[in-house]
Amino acid sequence: MEKFTVVVMEGDQTGQELLEEGLRVLDPALIGVNLELARFDLSLENRRATKNQVVHDAAAAMKESGFGYKAATITPEIPGDVGSPNAILRKGIDGTVIVRTGRRIPGITPVAGVYAPISVVRMAVDDAYGAKEWREGEGVDEIAYRTEKISRKICRGVAQYTFEQARKTNAKVFGGPKFTVSPVYEGMLKEEMDLASKSYADVKYEPQLIDATYALLMNTSGEPLVIPALNRDGDCLSDLVLQMFGSIAGSESILLAFDEQQNPKTVMAEAPHGTAPGLFGKNVANPMAMILAAASLLTFFNTKEADLASRAIYESTLEAVVEGVRTADLGGTASTTEFTDEVIRRMKTKLEVWKTLA
Repeated sequence: MEKFTVVVMEGDQTGQELLEEGLRVLDPALIGVNLELARFDLSLENRRATKNQVVHDAAAAMKESGFGYKAATITPEIPGDVGSPNAILRKGIDGTVIVRTGRRIPGITPVAGVYAPISVVRMAVDDAYGAKEWREGEGVDEIAYRTEKISRKICRGVAQYTFEQARKTNAKVFGGPKFTVSPVYEGMLKEEMDLASKSYADVKYEPQLIDATYALLMNTSGEPLVIPALNRDGDCLSDLVLQMFGSIAGSESILLAFDEQQNPKTVMAEAPHGTAPGLFGKNVANPMAMILAAASLLTFFNTKEADLASRAIYESTLEAVVEGVRTADLGGTASTTEFTDEVIRRMKTKLEVWKTLA
């Protein structure tokens, strides 16, 4: 059986607690996949102690193995501190897109009646994040400046993966940048969207300005959508989309780097939420996002065993919710560990039954 190495990036506070829950569903003895875990301590304390070298080391290891699984981490607000590890990781693996998919959580009432899946495919690098900033002048005459950049390579990667995701999920490509106000900068992404649409004639394409995208999302319900976005637009948009389905904890976040043929070569899975310091140590946080991130990561292994394990995780997680095993944020009483226990119990049953039917 082929062996896979997953780079596990430990985090902070509740992020670390939920990572451990997610690793429980990746137990090789449970899922029947030959996994080796290479752990890196990305806690704030260790990032400071190593001056971020541990983050660079994790990125290099992930680029070599092709797979990463990351906990939520603290980004300090102090200027000159270690900052966010995410920018280092994304740059270190040549990350192109971040994909987050809002989906209906069984038994949870979504906002505005939305129930069809909505994926946001955003730039993983450049744009507002990493921009150069400075100020000039004093008092009320002080002026702040910022210079941003995007590249055609990243725009092309976002556009092509958007249409590929739409084809795979039978969805419509919807939305886009504010190209009318910014034809040179944001227009580059629109040009690549239009170009990609010609190669995906079977995929519905409805470009919209970003502000219209926000407004129209509140009126959508029955059609799956995939939305391409600039880095910061996509960051804000994905938070909105996930919350529309009832909880930001109901979806995974995937960072992808591609080879020259636009095939995924490095994948990092994580939860879209933060470290939730108010829940730290209470065993009440929802582990769904980290568990689903594990399931999503397995789909990129491209083996029968990994695909079956991924399906078992997805089904067991959603079945647990629909049958009333829920954490407090979803109106239930289950603890963090109790929810994971239930997912694992269901996984064992499914995987054992499926073996007899193979």
